[in-house]
Amino acid sequence: MTGLSDSFQRPINYLRISVTDRCNLRCIYCMPPDGIPLMPHHSILTYEEIYAVAQAAAKLDINKVRLTGGEPLVRSGLPGLIQLLARIDAIDDISLTTNGIWLGRYAAELKSAGLQRVNVSLDTLRQDRFEPITRCNHNLGDVLAGIEVARSVGLNPVKINMVVMAGINDDELLDFATKTINEGWHVRFIELMPSAGVSTTTAQFVPVSDMRKQLELLGELEPCLPGIGNGPAKYFRLPHATGTIGFIAPISEHFCIHCNRLRLTADGKLRPCLLSEDEIDLKQPLRSGLSSAGLKQLIEEAVARKPLRHHLAEGYMPKDRPMTQVGG
Repeated sequence: MTGLSDSFQRPINYLRISVTDRCNLRCIYCMPPDGIPLMPHHSILTYEEIYAVAQAAAKLDINKVRLTGGEPLVRSGLPGLIQLLARIDAIDDISLTTNGIWLGRYAAELKSAGLQRVNVSLDTLRQDRFEPITRCNHNLGDVLAGIEVARSVGLNPVKINMVVMAGINDDELLDFATKTINEGWHVRFIELMPSAGVSTTTAQFVPVSDMRKQLELLGELEPCLPGIGNGPAKYFRLPHATGTIGFIAPISEHFCIHCNRLRLTADGKLRPCLLSEDEIDLKQPLRSGLSSAGLKQLIEEAVARKPLRHHLAEGYMPKDRPMTQVGG
């Protein structure tokens, strides 16, 4: 049990850290078509500043850290940050979310630095769809190879995150699910969420209930517990599968009552909720010499300001930052 709880008695033990707003893809549900104005380098937290925040958070019993972006692997020296975080005794879980383009190149070095596991965002198994979904001409094969390299070096479980979109990739649900039977993949199907500046439509939304109906063509989904992690997914296993299927339903079955996390943006803002514009600036106080005790107070303030739930169902959507600038 964590020593840090919000005003709704939810224990908070998980910090997501965005290390960059840059990405080598332009996924249609994450980034505006023309990209985003990139933050200048001096506006982004240094690794030493991120380490200071993580140290302060760990003193409040936050013990899980996930590195995100943008795409975290486009920031140079990332293994060095992981080495710093691995020195913090209280942090017992360091993970990373990536689009997988460069995962094969860096997986072994990341593992050596102290990374424990990865999530790979992958929304199609077809090259002809990979390019229009990502708006880039990268090779899907690089992502698939990166997944296998990550598994081989022990970054397990490698979880595959698929955002399901009607008329775009929802006909691949069975293909992804079959991977859990034949190749031991751990696949998580995610409902499409609106994001600032992004032109996805409500017609593209597929609720988890519809996803499950499709997947039941492969057999009964038996509930199971996740091997590692305590995120929002509900996990199941198909008959004869060694892998798992997870569902993340932020819209149709919102899981806010169990939310255990804070988010640190690349430019040093601490967000109590992904889907709220409320932020607390840590960067300027840090650069003005704020002590560790002062950092702890700001983290505690963020936790106290954490709302009970988001309000997407009522039509409210944050308009300040697209998902790529928040860390997802």
